[in-house]
Amino acid sequence: MARTAESSHVVGLGPGKLPRVGVKEISVVGAVISREGQVLCARRGPQGSLAGMWEFPGGKIEPGETPRDALIREIDEELGCEITVGDEVTTTRHVYDFGAVTLTTFWCELVDGTPTLTEHAEVRWLAPADLGQLEWAPADVPAVEIIGAG
Repeated sequence: MARTAESSHVVGLGPGKLPRVGVKEISVVGAVISREGQVLCARRGPQGSLAGMWEFPGGKIEPGETPRDALIREIDEELGCEITVGDEVTTTRHVYDFGAVTLTTFWCELVDGTPTLTEHAEVRWLAPADLGQLEWAPADVPAVEIIGAG
């Protein structure tokens, strides 16, 4: 059963301040790819938002795409791999300085290919209990906690 978590963090706001109106909403998907009891973790490159942080690979849902179709496309584009998409892990929403991200993560199985770095600086296979050792992007943290507890 999927769980939903809400986290709120707005950079630069102090106590009692409200977030700015009209924040950009971004819907993304992430793949929790498992293989032989380990989970694939991807480190963002040194440029751009959330540089150097770890995430479950995936990306934006394009207009007219289902979340599962978006995930299959993104993993093919980002890692050169084919996956099957299983059950939802969780959906979380996190407000960053660049917009509000709604991330839906899914359990996935690697069907074909070896992850190739195209957008990420590094990938690692870790046991679920070891995921907390990495510095995760805030939107990914609730999924990390669910997987690590499982």
